[in-house]
Amino acid sequence: MDITCLTAVELGKKIRAGEISVREAVEASLAQIDKVEKDVHAFVTINREEALKRADEVQKLIDAGELTGPLAGVPMAVKDNMCTEGVLTTSGSKILGNFVPSYTAEAMKRLEAAGAVMLGKTNMDEFAMGSTTETSYYGVTRNPWNLEHVPGGSSGGSCAAVAAQECFYALGSDTGGSIRQPSAFCGVAGLKPTYGTVSRYGLIAYGSSLDQIGPAARDVTDCASILEVIAGHDPKDSTSVGRESYAFTSALTEDVQGMRIGIPRDYFGEGLDKEIKDTILQTVKELEKKGAIVEEFDLNLVKYAIPAYYVIASAEAGSNLSRFDGVKYGYRTEEYEGLHNMYKKSRSEGFGAEVKRRIMLGSFVLSSGYYDAYYLKALRTKALIKQEFDRAFAKYDVIVAPAAPTTAPKLGSSLSDPLKMYLSDVYTVSVNLAGLPGISVPAGIDSKGLPIGMQLIGDCYQENKIIRAAYTVERIRGYARPQLAAADEKGGRQ
Repeated sequence: MDITCLTAVELGKKIRAGEISVREAVEASLAQIDKVEKDVHAFVTINREEALKRADEVQKLIDAGELTGPLAGVPMAVKDNMCTEGVLTTSGSKILGNFVPSYTAEAMKRLEAAGAVMLGKTNMDEFAMGSTTETSYYGVTRNPWNLEHVPGGSSGGSCAAVAAQECFYALGSDTGGSIRQPSAFCGVAGLKPTYGTVSRYGLIAYGSSLDQIGPAARDVTDCASILEVIAGHDPKDSTSVGRESYAFTSALTEDVQGMRIGIPRDYFGEGLDKEIKDTILQTVKELEKKGAIVEEFDLNLVKYAIPAYYVIASAEAGSNLSRFDGVKYGYRTEEYEGLHNMYKKSRSEGFGAEVKRRIMLGSFVLSSGYYDAYYLKALRTKALIKQEFDRAFAKYDVIVAPAAPTTAPKLGSSLSDPLKMYLSDVYTVSVNLAGLPGISVPAGIDSKGLPIGMQLIGDCYQENKIIRAAYTVERIRGYARPQLAAADEKGGRQ
């Protein structure tokens, strides 16, 4: 039996039954990393010795009956913008190339308490600023389905690691689609919870009012099981919300009878690849056959989501990244004259081009004379977008949308045109602006052999509805386990 082909929940069941040991699972994952990592480059740091030591510790707790959860002993990975005590945490940036945190992010602590074994930290766009995982200081990550293509971003390393079977699931963060879009590109399931459901404590901030931690996994069952573990109120995070129920796995039923599904015309018009459009609409027809009530509608103000998002996110990034100045931690330039020169040189040398671009944009929109014209207007637009979604969810249970306008583009094709990269987030950023939950689930394969992702959006705190719909989509489409082909001489799939 190939252990790496199992889902996280399947593996957890076999570990509890004594069919597979935790060490065997970790060794199988490390062997797969050794086999494919030179092609995929999904990791920044591999925690080899610590993972094996942790495997033995977890095994003892499972044998003693102290760990009984579905994820106990399952090897996983963490996006490199979540602090892990004693383990290098870079956020994909040179400026944090020597940063080893003294504490662990709350989401990761909850997984550790449930028996998770961390294999390492996954690659990402620098400070989560990008849609392709090409802006990382530590090199690009490649899509396991075709090594000439991007895995998406900014959680591209996490999604690529899951797709390449290097780990059984991974944590990512989603500021404007950074879990859902790479999940779609890599043919895995990715869930962005309602804002405040998962603690942001220990997450290196990009846009504080938009960031949310969530899982990327092989299927919807895994995503729901992981979310049950990491969700919950945290007094260390002022935006954390206490909820009445966290029983997300209770929604894992193939039942959409009477579910009201809305199809926004604005999301299925010009700019969307025809194969993606046809695949998603065909899947919706299958849902309709199973008893769902489907209706098209107009979701106004969507065209303003991209400009509003990039103004707000860049403004918050400019503020959040001001702490990286070469004084307390991180990179400091070797030669400088005086304090201000040290600030300038450390930041100029430590940050990459995309991060500098967004810091400058953020500083501009917050500057005197432009604050009202741009930043306040963007905040008002954000409120109006939320009102549009409120109106839609008064009528529909779930909104169906693409996760991206195309399947995964080729490496290098997006960085040459930053505006094109920003516009690729058109179907995902509104969810973050409104604080809504969204999930991306594989819906098919295009003519180039690349995965097509389907996004399901729910109202605030209605994760169970999108999980139920996504689980049904998975049953309709059948679960295709991603298979990594070795790189040929040109770097593509054989």
